[in-house]
Amino acid sequence: MGWLSAGDGYEVALVDGRVAARATSGRAAGRQLKSLPRALRDHPEVDRLRRFAEWLDRHAAACVAQVDAWMVSSLPVPTGLLARVWPDEAWQVALRDLAVVGDDPDEVGFLRGATEDGELRVVNLDGETVRLSPRTVTLPHPVLLPDLDDIREFAAELGIVQRVEQIHRATWQRPEDLDPKATEVREFTGGSFRSRFALAARASSLGYRVSGGYSTARVRDGGRTVEASVWIGEPYWEDTVETGSLTWHDQDGRALPLRQVGPVAWSEGMRMAAALYAGRTIEEGKNA
Repeated sequence: MGWLSAGDGYEVALVDGRVAARATSGRAAGRQLKSLPRALRDHPEVDRLRRFAEWLDRHAAACVAQVDAWMVSSLPVPTGLLARVWPDEAWQVALRDLAVVGDDPDEVGFLRGATEDGELRVVNLDGETVRLSPRTVTLPHPVLLPDLDDIREFAAELGIVQRVEQIHRATWQRPEDLDPKATEVREFTGGSFRSRFALAARASSLGYRVSGGYSTARVRDGGRTVEASVWIGEPYWEDTVETGSLTWHDQDGRALPLRQVGPVAWSEGMRMAAALYAGRTIEEGKNA
C-alpha cells in the first residue's frame, strides 16, 4: 500500500502494521516521522488505516488458525486451494516451510511456493527443490511423521522457521502397556492454581475451549472426532483449584478406553494437560 494524502503537508501509510506519517513539504519532506503528528490522530484517513490494520491482524490470525486445524487433523487439502491462497501474504506466512506429503506418504518436503496452475514447490529431505502436483496434500501432525528427529535435524540445517508449530510441536506417544480398562491419565493432576478463573484464563490463552468444568481440545483422528478433556474446577468457584485427570470422549460423549485413543488425539490431549499443568503455582522451597 502506498502513501495517502492526509490533510495539508502530510501523507500516511501502513508501515509494519502501524500507521506512519511523512511530511510532503519543508525540510522534512519525504522523510517518515518518528511519531504520528497530533493533527493527524483523528484524521479520517488515519482512522481508516487503523481499521484496515486491525482487519489484517484478524485475517492473519484466521489463516494461522485454519492451517493449524488442517495440520492437527492431518486433513487432505486441495493443492488448487493452496495455489489460490498463496499470493496472499498472510496465507504464505502461515503455510511457508510446513512439512507436506503428497501422493507418496514417505516423501516429505517443506513447502516453499505454489504456482497458479496448482503446482507446489517443496524442498525434499535430500535438500533438492522439486515440484509436485498431486490433487491433495496433507500437512501431517508431527506424531505421524516417520523419522521425526531426523526431519527436525534437517530443518535446523535449513534454518526453517514455521509460523504454525508443526515439526517442533511437543508430542507424546501412547504407551503400549496400558490397562485395558483405564480411561484416564493422572500424570498432570494436582497442579494448583490460585483460582478457577486463573486456570480457565490459562486454558483460553493457550487456545483451548473452556466448557463447564473442563478445558477441552477437539481433534479429528483417524477419520473420527475425539475430544480430550481436563478437569479445571466448577465454574464460579473462587478458592484454589487443582488440575484434574485427562480423559477422551467420542462424538457421542462416551469415555474412550485409553487403548482406543488414536496417536494424534493422545498427543494433543497430553499436550493440553502438560501446558495447563506447567502454569501451576509452585511453593517456594518445593521442587518444580
